[in-house]
Amino acid sequence: MIHREGGCVQQTEPKVGRFQVENLKIEIYPTRKDAGFAAAQAGAEELKRLYQKEKNTIGVIFATGASQLETLRALVKIPDLLWDRICGFHMDEYLGIAQDHRASFRHYLRNELTERVRILRFYDIDGNAPDPERFCQDYAEALRAAHPQLCLMGIGENGHLAFNDPGVADFDDPRDVKIVALDDECKQQQVAEGWFGSTSEVPAQAITLTIPALLRVPKLIASVPGSRKAEIVKRTLHGTISTASPATILRTHPDATIYLDEESASELGK
Repeated sequence: MIHREGGCVQQTEPKVGRFQVENLKIEIYPTRKDAGFAAAQAGAEELKRLYQKEKNTIGVIFATGASQLETLRALVKIPDLLWDRICGFHMDEYLGIAQDHRASFRHYLRNELTERVRILRFYDIDGNAPDPERFCQDYAEALRAAHPQLCLMGIGENGHLAFNDPGVADFDDPRDVKIVALDDECKQQQVAEGWFGSTSEVPAQAITLTIPALLRVPKLIASVPGSRKAEIVKRTLHGTISTASPATILRTHPDATIYLDEESASELGK
């Protein structure tokens, strides 16, 4: 945050609220940009720690969507990150969407990540694969081989993690990657964020990493800003742990932190 004093512009640290619900850590910042920057800094610190610990490449899972923009844009500007040691994955992709469609997550991650830094390797989820089921199996094998150590994620308005909407979420899913149907609330969120003109334009299915695949990652950093996320933040922290609100499972993870702004935290304490 910036303020003026004596005619000089000074940089000050934003006020932050911190607390914990079960295992889940929560940090609240004044603005979306502050929260995104803090999440990026936490991700960078973890990567630098892993550089010292790991001799091989480091697997990282990246999320997409409006909630991730501030985090990714801050992360790619942080100096001294060894991107040439990172093997990247993403969480999900629409089935049947053209990779140059503005709502495609491949398109998003090219624009916000892989064209901005020299990442060693990035595994695209191919929503146009001729055999989607076989693609899921192959992607799962690559994911397991990379053994991701960090995941940057979000939470959907219906509580989904990746595209594990309430109707398809499975905390004990035997698969790491699968094809799922998207529910109406999920589609409405994509329209509200401006990715599609109407819910009829949103693909009916997607390829997604499953919840067990995400929970195996040792460190989770979730960026969840904006007023549209306020209700699900409240449910995530205080609702019953259930696939009816999949993000509630984050309270069981040993090292997960949610980064909120004042808007997304506005229902807490009510």
